[in-house]
Amino acid sequence: MRSRYSAFARGLAPYLLRTWHPSTRPARLDLDAGLTWRALQIVDTVSGGPDDDTGVVEFRAIARSAEGERQVQHERSTFTRVDGHWLYVDGGTGPLVR
Repeated sequence: MRSRYSAFARGLAPYLLRTWHPSTRPARLDLDAGLTWRALQIVDTVSGGPDDDTGVVEFRAIARSAEGERQVQHERSTFTRVDGHWLYVDGGTGPLVR
């Protein structure tokens, strides 16, 4: 989760796509260059340990828009391990809120 947050913050769409499970990965990803990501707060985790094949991470990611508005992305993301690598499957994504 932290590496994906960092990739969003740095605008690394290729990394995000590479770490997205093929069954749910979009054909392309257009990141909002006007957002400046400021902080990541891990709210909860379920499984995702060394012996697990799946895991869930609930988080809040805080950003500022180009206009200076505070926005929070709150999501409960599902991950699966494939060939030793964690892949993002999906998230119960809520809207960006101020």
